Amino acid sequence: MGRTLKIFALVAALLAVVLGVGVVFGTGILARNSPSASARACAPAAPVTVGRIVVPAGPIAGYCQDRLINAAHVMMAARSLGIGPHTQAIGVMTALGESGLRVLDHGDAAGADSRGLFQQRDNGAWGTYADRMDPYISSLNFFTKLVSIPGWKNLSPGEAAHAVQVNEDPNHYDPYLPRAEAIVTALGS
Repeated sequence: MGRTLKIFALVAALLAVVLGVGVVFGTGILARNSPSASARACAPAAPVTVGRIVVPAGPIAGYCQDRLINAAHVMMAARSLGIGPHTQAIGVMTALGESGLRVLDHGDAAGADSRGLFQQRDNGAWGTYADRMDPYISSLNFFTKLVSIPGWKNLSPGEAAHAVQVNEDPNHYDPYLPRAEAIVTALGS
């Protein structure tokens, strides 16, 4: 009986380690593009103006001012091209799905050379490193590519984002649309 108990204890300990690693790894994946824990309690901050958009401290859809400023850059780039709120939300949705509205200076498994809000690749199509790291210019590049796609206005938001980004999962961006719409609505008023 003693040997069986020792084997059972060993199996239980190994299972605990495997589950613990899975929880840590899984939580990291889920948290990558989610609002930060600090977003629930944004630090008090004076409003910041980006173009004609006044960005409050937040939170809006769980995001604080630092990320909302990036959303405002996305919206201003779209506005400069005459693009309205629906398509602005597509841009914000895409940036949420790619970087959680952060200007990332690192890539991921899909592209070690990806940078910025949209994780744009260093393949010449998205400009220089500085362009990809600039939230306004990278947004302009995103929207310029979007409006060059035949029939883009007839695509669903997720299809439009996927047509530009060519993500491995064509439905990757869809879950971010409600938060993107809430951000665009709040900042656009």
